[in-house]
Amino acid sequence: MTPAARRAGGLTVAVTGPTGDIGRSLLRALEKSREVKRVLAMARRPFDPAAEGLRKTEYRRGDVLDADTVGKLVGDADVVVHLAFLIFGELEETHRINLQGSRNVFEATVAAGAKRLVYTSSVAAYGFHAENPDHLTEEVEPRGTDAHYYSAQKAELERLLGRIAGDGATDAYVFRPCIVAGEDALALIQQLPYVQLSERMPGPVRRVLELMPALKPVIPDPGIPFQLVHHDDVATALRAAVLGRGAPGIYNLAGPGTLTASDLAAALGWYSVPVPELAVDATAELVARIPFLPAEARWIEAFREPVLMDTSKARKELRWRPKHDAHETLGLMIEAAREELLIR
Repeated sequence: MTPAARRAGGLTVAVTGPTGDIGRSLLRALEKSREVKRVLAMARRPFDPAAEGLRKTEYRRGDVLDADTVGKLVGDADVVVHLAFLIFGELEETHRINLQGSRNVFEATVAAGAKRLVYTSSVAAYGFHAENPDHLTEEVEPRGTDAHYYSAQKAELERLLGRIAGDGATDAYVFRPCIVAGEDALALIQQLPYVQLSERMPGPVRRVLELMPALKPVIPDPGIPFQLVHHDDVATALRAAVLGRGAPGIYNLAGPGTLTASDLAAALGWYSVPVPELAVDATAELVARIPFLPAEARWIEAFREPVLMDTSKARKELRWRPKHDAHETLGLMIEAAREELLIR
């Protein structure tokens, strides 16, 4: 059956990485779309669509590193959405999974003749550079930052997609969301250094600390503003691309408003303390020279320079209207984290 014949009865959409926070939101958004008939979802972990109330989604376990499995996934798809990406991990592991896995998806999608390929990149693709404009538009080249290999890999993948898709028959939509948060993004809360530390503390020690407000955690605030976007708002933008709205190309995604580390501390009920810019720069330089530090430590690069995006293109081309601003998104995530007893 040709792609045109399949589309006559509604779109078949293949999704890699559907079990993450954006992925689950996207499945819910596609479920509500009359133009989507069938969703083929694949990830490595167990997942039961029926338990999530998803009637259109067919789930199969698989790895994007397996080219044959990827080919079978996208072979019957009109549209492919690539979300699978390893954020934290060692350099060699993340490079292998993210670069080769994404290459497999890109090449298989183009070879299968899918109408559209929708890929989630990141604001980090721009890189954390002092010469960046105050508000980044999509025309700014994604240079990445070598010391922050998540950033470098995102920039490299955008260039790879450009080479593979080129001027072919598959239209490519690339989204650069800022920090994605919300009720399903609790892994983000767990990456806060104090949360990681407190989870390792014995229960009696945690209870004592909870009774002593003077010992609330302290978050250093370098004064660098950042943006948040709710995962459900990202999903509505991805759905617009799945349905072919707007022109193919690159789109920034961020909710209204900005936050600082002090806003984060206040929302958590913690303390914040100003940190001189020189101290952040010195710490980041030190981290960059220590190869055995975990990936989480290298995110200090993100607090060296503001990376704020202009989102007017998504609003105009896709008619994207995020329902949550930065403060509301942060509040919803913290409320959910407290309900799950991740923080107190």
